[in-house]
Amino acid sequence: MATPLRLRTDRRDDGVLVLVAVGELDLSNISTFADALSTATEVGADGSPLHVDLSEVEYLDSGAINVLFDHAESIALVVNPVLLPVLKVSGLTEVTTVTPATGS
Repeated sequence: MATPLRLRTDRRDDGVLVLVAVGELDLSNISTFADALSTATEVGADGSPLHVDLSEVEYLDSGAINVLFDHAESIALVVNPVLLPVLKVSGLTEVTTVTPATGS
């Protein structure tokens, strides 16, 4: 059974494309997340990074981190502060912009 995950792609008023994830990212749903991230990266391929909003994600596993690494050059992350330690240890914060969400 897949862990609950909701994904949506929005375009902000300034035209920036945002992939929003709500739930948990793990082995049971990582292919869905990877597909959504790849599609959104292609759609937003205008030279600006795709913003990935993980502010409502409380858990991600190594599979999710690997998917984020695969797209590190073309994304900017906004994350739930609870995720910051694992993203720092993984080294993801060294290869892409990772900003803690406010009000989480």
